[in-house]
Amino acid sequence: MSDSQIASRAFEFGRRIVKLCDVWVKRGLGGRHIATQLIKCGTLIGANAEEAEEAQTKADFIAKLCISRKEARESIYWLKLGVASNVGTSAETVWELDEARQLLAMIRSAVLTARTGLDRNVIRVVPLPSSLFPLSVQPKAPPPSSAAS
Repeated sequence: MSDSQIASRAFEFGRRIVKLCDVWVKRGLGGRHIATQLIKCGTLIGANAEEAEEAQTKADFIAKLCISRKEARESIYWLKLGVASNVGTSAETVWELDEARQLLAMIRSAVLTARTGLDRNVIRVVPLPSSLFPLSVQPKAPPPSSAAS
């Protein structure tokens, strides 16, 4: 799964989270709190995935995707809490929970692949046995010159 697919799916996820939170915010104090938290983490998945697309280094790319991964996990938490506290219903969140879990799996895979790629590009220095390099090197005596006279 390419990273642009992650970003585009995360964008659609974020769009649907905004609509869901518009409904939940009107459902009392708990709904307002959960909606406020969910709208933050649910939209940050895509924002960080987009930032990863323009990362300056491989390490920066991995860092941004790791933030997306954390936001996906948090989104799952708030969606489950919303259902458990009767702010929302299972029917309202079935697509969002499934998509958050799929995004989480895709992001984990992308991070793992990127980290593995980092390991392949590392040059490992292996020390050579000291027997190959004697401690004292004696200069060779110059060859005897032949007298041409």
